[in-house]
This record gives sequence, C-alpha cells and structure tokens, in this order.
Amino acid sequence: MKTVHRIAPLLQAFYYLVTAVWPFVHLQSFLYVTGPKTDIWLVKTVSLLLVPYAVLLIDAALLSCQVRRIFSLAMSICCASLAGIDLYYYLSGTISAVYLADFGAEIIFMLYWLVRLYKSP
Repeated sequence: MKTVHRIAPLLQAFYYLVTAVWPFVHLQSFLYVTGPKTDIWLVKTVSLLLVPYAVLLIDAALLSCQVRRIFSLAMSICCASLAGIDLYYYLSGTISAVYLADFGAEIIFMLYWLVRLYKSP
C-alpha cells in the first residue's frame, strides 16, 4: 500500500479521535473554542459516533483492505454528512464560524476518499 494511502487515513483517524475525546477530557475548553451549547449530551453523543470511524480508518491504514471500494464510499458519505451538518447549522446561525474549519477538513477528507473510490481496481 502506498505511503499516502496509509498517512491520509491515519491523519483523519487522529483528527476524529482528538475531536471525539476532547469534550470528555476538557469540556470547558471545547465549549470555549466551539461556542456555548445547551445540549451537552448531544455533543458527547456525536463525539462517540466518531470513534468507530476512527477505528475503521486505522484498520484501513494498517491492513490491506479487501473491501476498499465499499470502505471508500462509506467514508466519503460520512465526510459529506459531517460537512453538510457544519455548513447548514453555521448558515442557520446555530453554531459558530469555528465549525467552518471542520467543514473544510471534512471536504478535504471526502475528496481524498472519492479519488480513492474512483481509482480503485
């Protein structure tokens, strides 16, 4: 497996793990950076939902995945969904502009997975 195809998923896994663990480790700094929230349970729920994707990304980076096309499609859908949530709720005034950074990261990750999807054998 090419080095870039190991590094990109590992970077995305690291990003997901950091953002998933952060509200549990230090909620106050998370809220300071991302803005006040009324539904802390929702913050923690979404955080935990990112963990399985991080595990799948680590698995894809370290092992030669036999189901690469399905995995690439699933990851690009995940990234598109998270980017869509960021953009929609930013434009509606629900979340702060800091989420546009996450929107950008998700778009970059999505493009990577779409390229992998269409370049798969």
